[in-house]
Amino acid sequence: MTKKTAHIISHTHWDREWYMPYEYHHALLIELMDTLLDTLEHDPGFKSFHLDGQTIMLEDYLQVRPEMKGKLEKYIHEGRIHIGPWYILQDEFLTSSEANVRNLQIGHRDCAHYGGHISKVGYFPDSFGNMGQAPQMLKQANIDVAVFGRGVKPTGFNNQVSEDAAYESPFSEMIWQSPDGSRVIGILFANWYCNGMEVPVEEKQAVAYWEKNIENAEKFASTNHLLFMNGCDHQPIQTDLSKAIEVAKKLFPDVDFVHSNFNDYVDELKQELPENLQTIQGELRSQRTDGWYTLVNTASSRVYLKQMNAENQTLLEKVAEPLAAFAHQAGKPYPHHLFVYAWKTLMQNHPHDSICGCSVDEVHREMVTRFEKSKHMTEMIINETVDSLLKQIDTTVYNGKGAVPFTVFNTAGYDRSGVVEVKLELSRRYFREGHPTKLAAEMKQEPIVPGAIVDADGNVLDCQWEDAGVTFGYDLPKDKFRQPYMARSINVRLQAKDIPAFGYQTLAWVPGAAKEQSAGLVTGEFMLENDHLKAQVAEDGSLTLTDKKTGHTHAGLNVYEDAGDIGNEYMFRMPEGSKPLTTAGLKAERNVVENTPFRAVIEVTHHWSIPVSADDTLKQEQLDIVDFPKRKAQRSTEMAPFHIVTRYTLDRGAKRVDVHVTMDNQSKDHRVRALFPSGFTAETHLAESIFEVARRNNVPAQEWENPSNDQHQHTFVSVSDGNLGLTVANKGLFEYEVSQDNKNTIAVTLLRSSGELGDWGYFPTPEAQCIGTHTAEYAIIPHAGDAVAAGVHAEAHSFQVPWIVRQVDVHEGCLPANHAYLAWEGEGVAFSSIKMAEETGDMVGRWFNVAHEGKTLNVRLPEAAAGFYRSNILEHTGDSIASAANNQDVAIQLGSAEIFTLGIKK
Repeated sequence: MTKKTAHIISHTHWDREWYMPYEYHHALLIELMDTLLDTLEHDPGFKSFHLDGQTIMLEDYLQVRPEMKGKLEKYIHEGRIHIGPWYILQDEFLTSSEANVRNLQIGHRDCAHYGGHISKVGYFPDSFGNMGQAPQMLKQANIDVAVFGRGVKPTGFNNQVSEDAAYESPFSEMIWQSPDGSRVIGILFANWYCNGMEVPVEEKQAVAYWEKNIENAEKFASTNHLLFMNGCDHQPIQTDLSKAIEVAKKLFPDVDFVHSNFNDYVDELKQELPENLQTIQGELRSQRTDGWYTLVNTASSRVYLKQMNAENQTLLEKVAEPLAAFAHQAGKPYPHHLFVYAWKTLMQNHPHDSICGCSVDEVHREMVTRFEKSKHMTEMIINETVDSLLKQIDTTVYNGKGAVPFTVFNTAGYDRSGVVEVKLELSRRYFREGHPTKLAAEMKQEPIVPGAIVDADGNVLDCQWEDAGVTFGYDLPKDKFRQPYMARSINVRLQAKDIPAFGYQTLAWVPGAAKEQSAGLVTGEFMLENDHLKAQVAEDGSLTLTDKKTGHTHAGLNVYEDAGDIGNEYMFRMPEGSKPLTTAGLKAERNVVENTPFRAVIEVTHHWSIPVSADDTLKQEQLDIVDFPKRKAQRSTEMAPFHIVTRYTLDRGAKRVDVHVTMDNQSKDHRVRALFPSGFTAETHLAESIFEVARRNNVPAQEWENPSNDQHQHTFVSVSDGNLGLTVANKGLFEYEVSQDNKNTIAVTLLRSSGELGDWGYFPTPEAQCIGTHTAEYAIIPHAGDAVAAGVHAEAHSFQVPWIVRQVDVHEGCLPANHAYLAWEGEGVAFSSIKMAEETGDMVGRWFNVAHEGKTLNVRLPEAAAGFYRSNILEHTGDSIASAANNQDVAIQLGSAEIFTLGIKK
């Protein structure tokens, strides 16, 4: 009989913040690390410790104990502390594709600084579901094993395994495959990551302990190598573990007890893995369970956090990084250090208990500050970079016309048109010229000569302008003290047209220029219309939308639904027997608030009443820690006002209707959704996930019991019957459901209010009720075919990205008034990022194939490159790629669902 090996891996799963505020956890981390270093120093039998796969624990410790850095480095070098590969243990579905990449990049970078033993496993111990493209990402980072706790097993309270359920894999070891075909070994914590915690030293207790735990591990192990995780959430170091292991060896001589680590465990495991391991594919979202404990509704807990995160991520990866990369081509140093700081500050909000909004209120208050810090640093990078770029642009085409030029930058990654706004300073007077009050009074008397917007070819464009009065501003020169001034300004709005991806267009306000105003986009009573769409706002505020290309009309779009919620921050639960309220048939106020040749807006106001909260039963059930699926609470009979203001916006040339919602929430224990009945017959739908457009079933698996089937999305969700489709794009609204109502209605969550954390005790969270004013932004896109065939991802991605518009002086420059730094095309290909790689100094661009078939990516540079090469998500130099003779054009064949990184040598 082959001897069993018990691999005991000491660890702690470290949630930086959760049921206590960050600094409470921080103090405990300091104590834990002090104890760990002391144990390693005095007990040679304590072989190693796994530092939870996240390098941020090193930062957090050394922030308070910098004098311990030498000891820490010593034990990392000796292989007794294993670190990485991540910076933080993120929620994969609530952070962007690029944020998941940056997390891996920065984690590896931190490990390299310590020069120590990186734990080369994709470590996902407690992610609330796992992204389908993880195997491809890991393989590109030279990692061929993933360890995870959720997604492919049924779990109950305290993560207990339900033995009578059908498993997707009979073993805790399996093959996990991405949509592109990349495969890694998957290791499931079938008995959770605490199955080896608190090993007894006393012999009688040790016998019972190991008999039970070995038997449980053997139930799921495919080899003789059994994994025991010696630790749990915030688990202190077991300082007598070496003694406990010696006791176990004595009591069980037929088992080889080893104080192990993941690298050694995996190396030995690979030698015995059977050939018939089950292959699991794509996303791991616990779909083969009863549905009550997927934790999916963390996607809608404290929606405001998700919105702030989405905005920050977009500014970093779709604005600041591309602009800084292009400025670097003109000689400006790329601020790697500032980007690392901004990303790290942002990612400190990405752990699963943080971004999921499932912690105590103090945690999420601090998150708001971190979001603001990261955003402010990112905005500073953008401002500095844009100033540098503007100096390169030749604007002399506007000489001698009294013109005030400005430049519109498009960093969305796709060719783009749209409405932009800019404040233009027509004149300035600095404080050194006189007292600011006197300057302001004099400038107010200056007349403004009417004018219009003119492009570099002399074409006069439709625009709106208004006097912005006299405003305060200041310069911050690099070589002298700040320079405050007063400025006479106007606000201008216009449509920017056909601005290339990664390009810009320079326009100018020209006094005296004039253009006859074209007709507005309101063509009937509460009707918006352009060349592509016709949108009629009904009396109840819902939208009837006609796609002129297909001729198909969608009716009853954007009805609001309000349902009671007696769940918690983790899971939504509607009261049993309760029915949602809706605004269908509720008469609303309608007003046209804007009607120009390039944009029209209709505002709708609902004066609604909804229950003020759940009834008193809920409070008692929370105190009694009644599991949320078993609660009997109902909604209160007392009603509270709920006012919703909706703005429907249609731009000239747009293929979507943009929706902006403002809600005044004065109620508790409820969820608000916007409903979009597709009317299509379909068994599946599409939703953007991490580096893929995932196809998911509309009807859950047979094991599913939860009446709700909510899912995660990124920028859009879409339903199609193959001929026609309806897509809803969003900004930071991560939760949706495709309802089983014979209409395949897309329901997008706008707001959810809950009063408790949930999980293992009672932790009240009054601020999670989200009382006050909240906003939401999304867009409705009808189209032919499904979302992939229609290329809807380009529209959804562009919807996220703000225009960057800045005034510029009239001056000579080395760049033309209109320019593109890089061009690309590829049907079925989505843009992800353009940046500079820190290790190589090369520009790297990343795209991914949203189709499940091969596609071609064509890239063109404005000037010759020194070479192109295939990189990876760690942005290493790979194989050279042949380019056209001009060294400006390169064509790459992308495999199905491939994530591709292009290195560009200059």
